[in-house]
Amino acid sequence: MEGGNPSMPYFRLSGFYLFYFALLGTLVPYWSLYLQSFGMSAQMIGVLMALLHLSRVIAPNIWGWIADRTGQRMRIVRYGACLTWIIFIAIFWQTSALGIGVVMLLFSFFWNAVLPQFEVLTLQHLGVSRDRYSRIRVWGSVGFVLAVMGTGVLLDHVDIRWLPGIALLLMLLIWLNTLVVSAPQGTTADTAEPAKSLRSILGVPQVQVFLLVFFLVQFSHGPYYTFYSVMLQDLGYSRGQIGQLWAVGVVAEVLLFVVMPLLFRRFSLRFLMLVSLSLCILRWLLIAFLAQRVEVLLLAQLLHAASFGSLHAIGIALVYHYFSHNTQGRGQALFASAGFGAGGAAGALLSGWFWDSWGGQGTFLAAACICVVGLVLASRWIYPERFRQLD
Repeated sequence: MEGGNPSMPYFRLSGFYLFYFALLGTLVPYWSLYLQSFGMSAQMIGVLMALLHLSRVIAPNIWGWIADRTGQRMRIVRYGACLTWIIFIAIFWQTSALGIGVVMLLFSFFWNAVLPQFEVLTLQHLGVSRDRYSRIRVWGSVGFVLAVMGTGVLLDHVDIRWLPGIALLLMLLIWLNTLVVSAPQGTTADTAEPAKSLRSILGVPQVQVFLLVFFLVQFSHGPYYTFYSVMLQDLGYSRGQIGQLWAVGVVAEVLLFVVMPLLFRRFSLRFLMLVSLSLCILRWLLIAFLAQRVEVLLLAQLLHAASFGSLHAIGIALVYHYFSHNTQGRGQALFASAGFGAGGAAGALLSGWFWDSWGGQGTFLAAACICVVGLVLASRWIYPERFRQLD
């Protein structure tokens, strides 16, 4: 990568994102269908899917604290990836909601610890070329696309009970990839920036609102990640078509990541966040009222570039902006916990409760309203350029 760190293992870093998000592309769209194959209710599916997010509330913070204190970030990533696939093997003997739930909670405790720490490692490898983060992260989107399309086509021809086998293979690939990524050099003694306590950073209202906004964003994604595939199947779409629609969203995300460095140079983080939140609201409204029309669904999926792609890149950039070098691991962990953890768990759980009574339309309309709250808060409080002046 021109202009970046010449020793940066670009392909090895990209490979991790490729396999990690391929696993997401296998689990997120189809795991609810796997649970449905056991005759579980919408409420129970919502509870079990929430477990995948719930561990993100606790696990990243525990491992982030350990990584910041010990400096053994790469070792933690490797151990977490290894224990993920070892524990997941137990899923093949589970048929009850309790058994499946216990395995989901245990394996996700280690799986969800891996990504936030790897994000820190990636940014450290990039050095002064952090605006090129999206060029590496884009391979995660590629992995998601390949997995969601390939798995969808495969599940049109084989039983849904094959899904855990596909997931286990990807978990093994994630772990093997961590073995060939080395820890970045010269990252433990950054003296250019004074160390700050986590408490002092979290005491700044702008940082608190930042975490709250991303909680609400992922809260609003709860119906999408939990019941979007179920809704499309009920509307008569095949599993292959469902996979293609998921893939359209991530292809849009891929294209967004390619141009993200240019957008970061031309527009402020605040402007990009407000535009992305507005487009997220539009996306949920389109799915709520016009899901029967495939052309509208295609447009809604293109908006995944804003609702996930740009908001994720903005969130990573703001963590690096708000948190000092000695709190980066815990900062990334808090970002993951507040958004994908607490927000994702709350969204999955509540969408499970409301799906039967409100249906898809009411649930996605509620998601849009939640995102409106996030937009109002961001417009009032998020001014990244003022943060350094206040410190």
